Order: sequence, then C-alpha cells, then structure tokens
Amino acid sequence: MTTAVRGPRMMFDGVLIAGVAALLLIGLTMVTSASMAIATREHGEPFSYLLRQLTFTGVGCVLALAVFAVRTELWDRISLVLLILGFALLVAVLIPGLGHVVNGSRRWLQLAGLNLQASEPARALILTYLCSYAARHREALSTSLAGVAKPLGLLAAAAALLLAEPDFGAACVLLATGFAILFIAGMQWRYVLLFGGSAATLFALLALFSTYRMRRLTAFLDPWADPWDGGFQLTQSLIAIGRGEWFGVGLGASVQKLFYLPEAHTDFVFAVMAEELGLVGVAAVLALFVVLVWRACLISRVAAQAGRMFQSYLAAAFGIWLGLQAFINIGVNMGVLPTKGLTLPLMSYGRSSLLVTLVWLGLILRVHHENRSGVALR
Repeated sequence: MTTAVRGPRMMFDGVLIAGVAALLLIGLTMVTSASMAIATREHGEPFSYLLRQLTFTGVGCVLALAVFAVRTELWDRISLVLLILGFALLVAVLIPGLGHVVNGSRRWLQLAGLNLQASEPARALILTYLCSYAARHREALSTSLAGVAKPLGLLAAAAALLLAEPDFGAACVLLATGFAILFIAGMQWRYVLLFGGSAATLFALLALFSTYRMRRLTAFLDPWADPWDGGFQLTQSLIAIGRGEWFGVGLGASVQKLFYLPEAHTDFVFAVMAEELGLVGVAAVLALFVVLVWRACLISRVAAQAGRMFQSYLAAAFGIWLGLQAFINIGVNMGVLPTKGLTLPLMSYGRSSLLVTLVWLGLILRVHHENRSGVALR
C-alpha cells in the first residue's frame, strides 16, 4: 500500500503533508488566540500576528515547492557553498551594525526591512553539509579519529558562534542533531561518548560561570521560590497547563495569555494550547509530531535501502531536528527543561523558523519523490 499522492510527474507523501497541514492549522489558530490581546495593544489590530503568520506560511509553501523542483544531487554538489553561507550568517549577526539586538541577544539580521533569525537557516545549511560529508566519508567516520574530527570541529565552531549571540538552545539542537547524523553514518560509540561527554561538560561549565544562565537554571529547578521574577514565566506556564485539565477551558478562553504569560504566542504557545484545549488537544499535537518524525525516518530508511545516503541523512536530520526541538519546547513549557528560547516548529509565531521548516519540508518531499522512482513506501 502506498501513501503517495500521484500527480503529473510528481509524487507527494500524503501522510507527511497532512501532518504538517494539521500542525499549521492548529498553530495558526493558537497564535491567533494567544496574540490577540498583545496585538491589539501594540498594533491596534487583533489579527496582525495572524496575518503575518499567514503571509509567511504562504511564502514558505511557495519556497518549499521551489526546493521540491530541484534534484537533491544539486544540494550535495554545492554543500560546501552552503556551509560557507551558514557560517557567514552566524558571523554577520555578531557584527555591530549588521546584527540586531532583541531581548539582550544579538540573533537577528535586518534584511529588506525584515528581521531574519540567522541561526535558523544557518543550522539547516550546516547540517546539509554534514549530511553530504557523512555520505562521502562513511568509511573514515567508522574507522578513524581523523574522519570524525573534521565534522565535529565544524559543529563546535558553529556552536561557539551561536553561544556568542547567545543562543544556547540553538547550539544544543545543532550539536545533538549533528552527533545523531554522524552516529547513523557510522561514528563509533567511543567517539560519541568522548565528544558528547566533552560537549556536556563544556555546557555545564558555561552555565556555572555565567550568572545569567545560572539564574535561569535555578529558576527552572524551583520556579515557585521566586514566582514574581526569575520563575515568573515558568509559573505562569504551569498555571496555564494546569487550568486546561482534560478538555481545556475552551478556544479563546485562556486567562494566562492576557499579559500574564510572556511570549504567549511564540515560545509558550504550547501552554496556551494546553489551557484552551486540555490534555486531549495536547495528545493530538504530540501524536502529529510523532507521525512527522516517523515519516521522516521512513523516508530516510527507503533512501538508504536504495543506496542514496545523502538523501537518507537529510531526511533523518529533518526528523531528528523536528522531534528534538519540539521535545525541548514542550519540556520548557512543562518545567522539565530550563528555558531555551526555542519555538515549537510549525506552531509558534516565528517567521524565520516557519520559513526554514517549510523549506526543509520541501527538501524531504523531494527525497520521497525520488525514492518513489525505485522503492515504494509500505
């Protein structure tokens, strides 16, 4: 049985598209609900954030179709150019006059009047190169330290630039996804443990010797000890989730979004959703993310069976990144992880994140399309 949607010379994965469409629709609904109060106060128009999110959803879909039209071999051939572009973005955002500071972090580039969060496209570009490297050097990755050192050095350099912004969450996601791809490609366990342990130790030291990060860490461990300052955001999120109970308080009826919960339409849209839709809504969203990760892994497996390793690693990287970032965002909302400043993919208000996710989706759909020329998804 195949789940592809057949069209003239194009084959789409209907399950993947349906899951993404469902998350986008839920996300648009929740962004609207969570942002109406702040949009009215800031712009005098309650639907201003919805209109922006809709616009960039449309732009992202158009870009995804454009990427879908390009053979994946091209991205493999120009992967070094993509790597250089990724690092150029990470460096440019740190240059005064180019990088734009928001909430104390220099993460944004102003292009044509729009703010671009440099870490979003940069991570995708760097991971694309990593997939290409892993496909070309599988034997070296599994047999020698030298084969592992180069990609790990690139990941470490990218993570250092992200930490300089600072963007601790993006650095964690990049390193974890990169490690996972190298391990799938054949990197030995001893190197995973060695370099993974080193990275964990470094991050722990960064937290210990940074007053800002240490304050956020201690607030996460006991937010109720300081509910009006360091723990305010998390306590408000937990109140929202707790109010939702089984079936929620009703769409649009959230109280916490009314200037109690900061970043309600961005980093903490999950908490508003839990309050309004309850455990049933949360379970549905979690199931959709599981379906997307499963589908990406299945596409990756089919590509690997056909010997198309670059394409296989691309699909695996998308699934790992999507699942990991969703897990971190939800964990932060529920108080099981420290605040990281990461959006919930496809659902949070965030133009850079939405565009990059949809473009990457177009690339994975292209991998599926090319898979169907020889191997069917079952």
